[in-house]
Amino acid sequence: MASKPKYFIVEAEALPKIFLKVAEVKRLLDVHEVGTVNEATSKVGISRSAFYKYKDAVRPFQDMHSGQIVTFNLTLRDEPGSLSKVLETFAKNGANIQTINQSIPGNGFAVVNLGAEISGLRLTFEEFILTIASLTGVLRYEIVAG
Repeated sequence: MASKPKYFIVEAEALPKIFLKVAEVKRLLDVHEVGTVNEATSKVGISRSAFYKYKDAVRPFQDMHSGQIVTFNLTLRDEPGSLSKVLETFAKNGANIQTINQSIPGNGFAVVNLGAEISGLRLTFEEFILTIASLTGVLRYEIVAG
């Protein structure tokens, strides 16, 4: 009986360089910047065998969420406009909100859970997260499912 694979989210800087190079080869192929695996591996400086060894195990974070619903848990300041800024940012960047639940505000903050379909994002998933996190009124954010 095969064991179920385990997945981790790891900051790119903590990964061995080979994984980053494999991800870059996959990106070059996906955007048709090169025509063959041989061209892509030569361009990033790894062997084809190294690429084939890791290609099925390495995926950029945003690829895991493409075309899926992602659930965000946000802690917002209890002040006028905090939630509307978040909703506007989702809409402006191509995220389609599917569900929204907000706790009753107390102690100066409220917890909001948003389920959004993100395949229409106009920026990378990482850029989108940083945009949300930088909004005035967002105290904390977390991705709880996706």
